[in-house]
Amino acid sequence: MIVWLNGTHGVGKTTTGAFVQRLLPDSRVFDAEKVGEALMDITPGLPATDNFQHWPPWRPLVVETARRVLDYAGGTLVMPMTVLVEEYWREISTGLARHGVPVRHFVLHADRETLRARIAGDTVLGPDSPFRLRYLEPYAEAARTWLHAEAEVVDTTRLTPAEAARRIAEAVKG
Repeated sequence: MIVWLNGTHGVGKTTTGAFVQRLLPDSRVFDAEKVGEALMDITPGLPATDNFQHWPPWRPLVVETARRVLDYAGGTLVMPMTVLVEEYWREISTGLARHGVPVRHFVLHADRETLRARIAGDTVLGPDSPFRLRYLEPYAEAARTWLHAEAEVVDTTRLTPAEAARRIAEAVKG
């Protein structure tokens, strides 16, 4: 199975995902961003874009990589990855379903003020990451129009990543 952790950049998907992985037996973390990084390394480069998710090969490569890893290793893949375009989510989730891979889709949510504070305090990407800040409004739009209806929402505004991970692991173990 896949436990997909969605939500805007800076909400805590990667940190929470590491905690979820520790709580679910026989699980691994697969960051689909690495697929995008591989595409960015192609030379000469693919057509210019502000987000590798817009490249048509990214989505089926994520599906294929995830299913192949599960076929090989079994268990659960914890996938912390922002997907805010409904069409892209449909392509990924449909592709996984075609291969019989069950997906539990969670959205980590936090209010805008909390998100801004987390982004400002990030010591890895640096404070006030323009990339992360640029996705606050697209996330809010996706949350209003489709994303929150498609997933199990975990409001992390007042939760630590470890607390959010416990909620997700308990839901998955059900």
